[in-house]
Amino acid sequence: MDPTVVAGAAVALAAAPFVLGAVGFTSAGIAAGSTAASLMSYAAAANGGGVAAGGLVAALQSAGAVGLSGATSVAVASAGAVAGWMASCFR
Repeated sequence: MDPTVVAGAAVALAAAPFVLGAVGFTSAGIAAGSTAASLMSYAAAANGGGVAAGGLVAALQSAGAVGLSGATSVAVASAGAVAGWMASCFR
């Protein structure tokens, strides 16, 4: 297996919790004034005033609060592997 693919998966998986926190999805909730707050506001307006359970904002907040689930970890690592593979195509 191409080491770039493995590195992409590892970096994506390791970076995900930091990226979630940086955009405002924290263990204490959505940070005021953050990108996450803007996304939540947009989602609430689009859904008639509430954020849909099981939607993107809810899933990201859950991941920010308690970490990535097994299935989400697989999805994030897979996306990182694809990014690594694509990067290896341009070497």
